[in-house]
Amino acid sequence: MNSSIQDYTALINKALQQTSFEGQPSELYDPINYILSLGGKRLRPACTLMAYTLFKEEDGIQEILPPALAVELFHNFTLMHDDIMDRAPLRRGKPTVHRQWNENIAILSGDVMMVKAYELLIKVPDDKLRTVLQAFNHCATEVCEGQQWDMHFENLSQVSEADYLTMIRQKTAALLGFSLQLGGILADASPQNCRKLYEFGENIGIGFQLKDDLLDVYAEQSKFGKQVGGDIIVNKKTFLLIKAMKSSEGTLQQELMYWLTLQDFDQQAKVNAVKDIYDQLNIRALTEAKMNDFFKAGFSSLQELEVEEGRKNKLRTFTEQLINREK
Repeated sequence: MNSSIQDYTALINKALQQTSFEGQPSELYDPINYILSLGGKRLRPACTLMAYTLFKEEDGIQEILPPALAVELFHNFTLMHDDIMDRAPLRRGKPTVHRQWNENIAILSGDVMMVKAYELLIKVPDDKLRTVLQAFNHCATEVCEGQQWDMHFENLSQVSEADYLTMIRQKTAALLGFSLQLGGILADASPQNCRKLYEFGENIGIGFQLKDDLLDVYAEQSKFGKQVGGDIIVNKKTFLLIKAMKSSEGTLQQELMYWLTLQDFDQQAKVNAVKDIYDQLNIRALTEAKMNDFFKAGFSSLQELEVEEGRKNKLRTFTEQLINREK
């Protein structure tokens, strides 16, 4: 058996469909089924399965599905709560949980989802339980710290490049790193190999976020799936904006600050103007260089894994496809 990435995704979706979340009062559980029904790439649990098959045969995948699903539940728990904090109206083109129900229900339902994630996670073998829970708790704490930093940055006039990279490492990359580390732990990989898996996911995760920052400005609207320039419109402190604020001077800096402080503006005019400033400052190339540094570091960790090279191909191909995405 040599499953494709699509096979893993289908397996994860089928398992989620078979894992019903029911109870009373129903409005506590219905939002869990709702947000999981909205789809998603299932990237993180797929990484857990792929990391496992680096060291073990695919016959054991069914046994590790519960902890892999726990990763997806935790991810969606963070999305449910993040949407409340961000006042987001839509998630994957559908009303967010707090819009479909209300904020109180979304908070409590998210809490239950976190508990259900633990219920799935503790199904790992007893001899691995402490290691898995310690790694998961460390990851979950970092995700919360990253989200708090992200909200904190909204109230700051300037954010350093180092602080931004720390924030996205915690908020986004830590969970990807844990997803891969989890597969290694469950496959009895050595501590060194588990550490390399985490480093691979962490560096690739940071690169993915920088890629998202770039796509928000430079993607083709027809392929992007959401408004190009959305980060510019709300003055979101992405890597591009941080770099532009630091490197601009003179009239260019004045023009950038004009658009950042303007309260009443035409959205497309602002996007065009700030994008033009980025172009003059070569921000796209600077961001791509930083992004590629992290991708290179990630693949270096993958290369250092002590496992047959051929077993790495699926994970490497999957990652390269995500790197080259246009949306």
